[in-house]
Amino acid sequence: MIGILGGMGSGKSTVAHCFARLGCEVIDADVIAHDVLRESDIVAKIVGKLGIDTLDPEGQIDRTKLAHRVFSRPYGLFFLNQLIHPRVLQRCQGRINALRANPDIRSIVLDMPLLLEVGWDKRCDFLVFVDCDEQKKRQRIKKNGKIDAEQIKKREKFQISLDKKKQKAHYVINNNSDESELIEQVAKIFSIITGKG
Repeated sequence: MIGILGGMGSGKSTVAHCFARLGCEVIDADVIAHDVLRESDIVAKIVGKLGIDTLDPEGQIDRTKLAHRVFSRPYGLFFLNQLIHPRVLQRCQGRINALRANPDIRSIVLDMPLLLEVGWDKRCDFLVFVDCDEQKKRQRIKKNGKIDAEQIKKREKFQISLDKKKQKAHYVINNNSDESELIEQVAKIFSIITGKG
C-alpha cells in the first residue's frame, strides 16, 4: 500500500489520480469523512456540541463553518476527531480488505490528510511526499476558494510538520511544474515500487 503525504494545496489528490491511471485503487479519506458528516447521528452530535449554526440551509453540516469553529477552539477539534476518525478509519480498513482480495488491482493508494498523525504510515509499504513551493500552494488553494491563508496556518498547527513528513517518505515528488512532468515522476516511482514488490 502507498501512502500519500504533503501539505494543503500541494497536489496530493492529483498525485493519487496519477497512480489511479497506472491501475492503482485510491482510497480518499476526505471523501469518506464527508460521507460520515452526512450521517444523522453525527450531525446531531455536532450540533449538540458545537451549535446549530454549523448547519447549512438544508440541515447538513456546513464544512466551512465547522472548520472555522473547530480550528478556533482546540477542544472542538479534539471532539470532532474523536467523533469522526474511528468511523473513517474503520471504513478505510474495510475498503482495504475488500481491495486486497481483488488480484486485478496493482496497488492501493491511501490519500489521507492525517496519515502520520493517526499512525497509518505503519500500514503502508511506501510513503510518497508531494513537495510544492509555498507560492504554488497558495495559488492552488486560492483557486479552490474554500479556505484562506489564516485557516491554513491554524490547521497546520495541529499537524506534524511538513519537514518531518518529508523525512518519513521513501520518495519525494516535486509538484511545481506541469502535469506531464508530474505523471512522469509518478510513473517512475511506481515502476521502482512494483519492481520491489
